[in-house]
Amino acid sequence: MPRAKLNSKASQFIYNRYIAGDPTREMAYEEEVTNAEIARKIYDLRMKAGLTQQQLADRVGTTKSAISRLEDSDYAGHSLSMLRRIAGTLGKRVEIRFLPARRTA
Repeated sequence: MPRAKLNSKASQFIYNRYIAGDPTREMAYEEEVTNAEIARKIYDLRMKAGLTQQQLADRVGTTKSAISRLEDSDYAGHSLSMLRRIAGTLGKRVEIRFLPARRTA
């Protein structure tokens, strides 16, 4: 079962059919969801600050292509140090929580 109910019956069906019950696929799904959430959060924070990717890159001390990669939902190389640099530049902080593992049947 996904960590949250999916938005459509079709998505829920696909998840239930191809992912649910397979620990390897469930783990991969969760990682992809997390990567997409991080990418979206970076994008949203940058847009709220009214910055281009280049402007954020300049303030963080990296390249525009690095910011572009971080905002790509397929990117899996988010480092805590880079997330902290971005957060600090945007007047935010990074918070990490450890949650109970989901039990699989």
